[in-house]
Amino acid sequence: MPNFHETYFDEKGGFVPCKTPWGRWWQTVSEVHIEVDVPEGTRGKSCNVKLKASYITVTILNETIIDGNLFAFVLVDELIWTLEDKKKLYIILVKGDVKTKETTWQGLLQDNYLADPWLLHEMQKKLDLERFQIENPGFDFRSAKISKGNDRVSQYKINDWNDRQDELIEKGSFVCGLQGYRQVTKETNNDAENDG
Repeated sequence: MPNFHETYFDEKGGFVPCKTPWGRWWQTVSEVHIEVDVPEGTRGKSCNVKLKASYITVTILNETIIDGNLFAFVLVDELIWTLEDKKKLYIILVKGDVKTKETTWQGLLQDNYLADPWLLHEMQKKLDLERFQIENPGFDFRSAKISKGNDRVSQYKINDWNDRQDELIEKGSFVCGLQGYRQVTKETNNDAENDG
């Protein structure tokens, strides 16, 4: 078993999901959770999850849903996946690198299903509260509010995000934000520039 203190903080205090075309993903201090919507009536034998330390492939009914390099390493032997009510596939990955286990993943994959800076900011606040819960088990931080840097995303992070847009366009990456998700294309990027 992994060497960390489990708090079930996400179950008690909620989580910040990153919505995707196939469902959503979210993270805790020690885990990454993936929820895939599957056609109703799907059986477990129609689902295939292949995992390497830094690579994942999820196939449902012979259609590849997720395929790529994970944002960071995971513990392959700790993989858990289950099909619930024949309509949702739940996958739990345990963050693997001891030095970066508590690092906030910026995306499920290195170049896809990325959280924009504003959603990432909300994820980081929730993870900080979970860390406080681990460090102070006698206190309840589930409904606490945290203010990070005047609760604004730094201009540096916004500029860094904007600098990555050409790379994301080239790959056709999906990006999730507070309002949902979108695929980054030249058209959607131009629309975002015109709105801002």
